[in-house]
Amino acid sequence: MTAHLWLGLALTMAAGLMSGNCMLPAKFVRRWQWENTWLIFTLVSLVVAPAILTFATVKDLTGLYSSLSLQQVALPFLFGFGWGIAQVLFGLSITRLGLALGYAIIIGLGAVLGTLVPILFERPQVLVTGRGALILAGVAVMLCGIVVAGKAGRMRERDSAPSPESPHARYGAALLLAVACGILAPMINFSLAFGQDIAQEAVRRGTTPANAAYAVWPFGLAGGLLPNLAYCFYLLNRNRTWNRFQTLSPDLWFPILMGVLWMGAFAVYGTATAFLGALGTSVGWGLFQIFMIITANISGLVTGEWTHAGAPARRLLWSGLFLLAAATVLMALGNR
Repeated sequence: MTAHLWLGLALTMAAGLMSGNCMLPAKFVRRWQWENTWLIFTLVSLVVAPAILTFATVKDLTGLYSSLSLQQVALPFLFGFGWGIAQVLFGLSITRLGLALGYAIIIGLGAVLGTLVPILFERPQVLVTGRGALILAGVAVMLCGIVVAGKAGRMRERDSAPSPESPHARYGAALLLAVACGILAPMINFSLAFGQDIAQEAVRRGTTPANAAYAVWPFGLAGGLLPNLAYCFYLLNRNRTWNRFQTLSPDLWFPILMGVLWMGAFAVYGTATAFLGALGTSVGWGLFQIFMIITANISGLVTGEWTHAGAPARRLLWSGLFLLAAATVLMALGNR
């Protein structure tokens, strides 16, 4: 493999490390409710951080954006809007199905669609080659790893505490929410994949290829901003929790850190796709999901989430992580 590909893999791993830990600071929030934390996280991750990155890295920003057609802007924005809806559905799905089953469905669907859809639209001929066979095998092994890790998490929940599922929740409806979330979640990757005209125009105006993705993110993230803000405002009004913002709370710094880690992860991932070659936004997405899941589970082990889990659950977890590592190797070989 070339040096560029190794760099792309390293950057994708770094992005997975940040993304896998971006929700960790939420464990330390004490006074604020979920909607208070999520509003600050949303503003930092979808407005402040991407604006700073874009202004700092993209050349001739005014000329670039004024030259774009409505279609070039609309596709990343609409895909971002779909992803924003997925963000809202994610919280609802996890509440009703529990972490393990919810993550298995959502991340499994999101990883597969986010990997294969860009290939099917842009380079479908790759799938009938030896490289395509390796990529498809990697996707299959990745799905197995996600399911096994999800099963391990389910066992851990049974071993550690009463199930988080609400006895009043309608399982079928919750399952549909998770499936809808899994379908919409990779749209943030589609936003980047189908916004490559913007990235290419940025390169023509002097932006380096590694930084060109920063020209696309503002449109996709602006689309995702709307559903997240709407849901936060709805909860803040319904729960009467606006008053939690009246005094400066130490809790403020945790969602800020969450936002920096989240946007940092996607910024690094966007840069990684430039080094991963023509299939960067497809194979790269699968690798990004793999590294994120591995990181999240290892962080859970380190922070004591598996303290009361039985030996069968732990063995199943390590089996799932091994399968995800094997999927990484297959997809990396397919992207040579």
